[in-house]
Amino acid sequence: MIKHKALKPGGFWAPPGGGIDFNQTINETLQREFLEETGLLVNPGAFGFGCEFIQDPLHAIELFYHIDQSKGTLRNGYDPEIQLIEEVKYLSEEELKAIPKDNLHGIFHNHHTKMEIEKLSGFYRI
Repeated sequence: MIKHKALKPGGFWAPPGGGIDFNQTINETLQREFLEETGLLVNPGAFGFGCEFIQDPLHAIELFYHIDQSKGTLRNGYDPEIQLIEEVKYLSEEELKAIPKDNLHGIFHNHHTKMEIEKLSGFYRI
């Protein structure tokens, strides 16, 4: 998970991700974003689920994929668009549950365990 500073008091935790560059595949985007933000080289797997977030002035569509780590060491990376990464960390289910909802990506408001997240399919409005 990535803790973004300055988005909200106390930071905001969300999975790695970002925009697709023109002419870049989704798999290439996942690999680039994970490497930039976490230092991890990943192998993208199957599509999991999607989210739609609408809060003026932002309307975002997010696609979540299963991934496997292939190489790399977890580290604080960088976000070329806005440079707001404060911390990168594997979070336990207990740590995830302890984060206030306002500081946590919406998909985790009702789904706290790895098993719950892995079973998600379809599209969710958060």
